[in-house]
Amino acid sequence: MGKSFHVFILLLCFAALTSSTQVWVEKQLEQSLVTVGNQQHKHRHSGFSQAECPGACTYRCSQTAYKKPCMFFCQKCCFKCRCVPPGTYGHKEVCPCYNNWKTKRGGPKCP
Repeated sequence: MGKSFHVFILLLCFAALTSSTQVWVEKQLEQSLVTVGNQQHKHRHSGFSQAECPGACTYRCSQTAYKKPCMFFCQKCCFKCRCVPPGTYGHKEVCPCYNNWKTKRGGPKCP
């Protein structure tokens, strides 16, 4: 009886921990709403892995006429900064590294 009781208590603690973690994650997602234009989007703008950068940059560069250079520089910036601003244009203030990385001439490096 002692062993099964300990297993039961351990499972109960694990269930409580999992439930509280899920509530915390949901709260973080609610707080990460970003306004683009007059619409709110759930957007995780930082903490990207290298595997997530192409998808974020595909959306970022979706409305430009210069897709190839946009994708090249967006991915380069994402790999370094682990961040892509929300939307297809602007909003760079959300990602300071992305916003502050400049070319040798002082222009913006990241689209």
